[in-house]
Amino acid sequence: MTRPVVLFHASDLHFGYEDRQALDWFLQAVESERPDAVICTGDLTMRGSAREFALAEQWLARLPVPVTLEPGNHDVPYYHHMIRRLLKPFDRYRTLEAAVETALDLAEVAVVPLNTVAAAQWRLNWSKGRIAARDLDAALHALAAQAARPLRLVAAHHPLVEADTEATASTRGGKAALAALARAGAHAVLTGHVHDAFDLTVEAEGRPIRLIGAGTLSQRLRTTPPGYNRLEWTAERGLKVQQRRMT
Repeated sequence: MTRPVVLFHASDLHFGYEDRQALDWFLQAVESERPDAVICTGDLTMRGSAREFALAEQWLARLPVPVTLEPGNHDVPYYHHMIRRLLKPFDRYRTLEAAVETALDLAEVAVVPLNTVAAAQWRLNWSKGRIAARDLDAALHALAAQAARPLRLVAAHHPLVEADTEATASTRGGKAALAALARAGAHAVLTGHVHDAFDLTVEAEGRPIRLIGAGTLSQRLRTTPPGYNRLEWTAERGLKVQQRRMT
């Protein structure tokens, strides 16, 4: 059997309201097991402040393996900084991304980003997900470029459809986007946002696609303790997911 590809999937670190015990627990697991990469699906900060991003950068830089990031709705400036939020919503996130993200070179696995965060929307709750046409097109082109990889994962912040969790994503355009991703050959979509882990397979226009959500490593708990997912891939056994929770 070929050597497995192991990925740790974490989300919702929420620096500014982080859980230091949970972060230490996760860091120790990374240092001990040395996965091939860590995938973090957004909400690195609580209010998108410079201080919070600095804290996130310091911690992420300690991870001794490649890291890939996605932005979350908390990673844009908070509402009382509306001009910055509207004009430069991702500036601080992009600076952090450039400092700590590493291009993944996994022979059999592709990880394709999909932004689900909007600085503003035509609804009251801007924290919910939205799929913009340009972001979906970028993900579809990336999937086409990675068609030779046996396992193709999409990483986003908001679940594209609801996963029977206490919190909701209410992602506009999510159902259609999920079908488009399935048609393009995506095998699974990794997300966060709802702070509870899930793992289910749904039908998207007759095509099966797996939805995998990570919990949180912050104090903002919902129904479960802090946690993350361990993903293991081999061609012989496929994709196995272990939900790990801090006890």
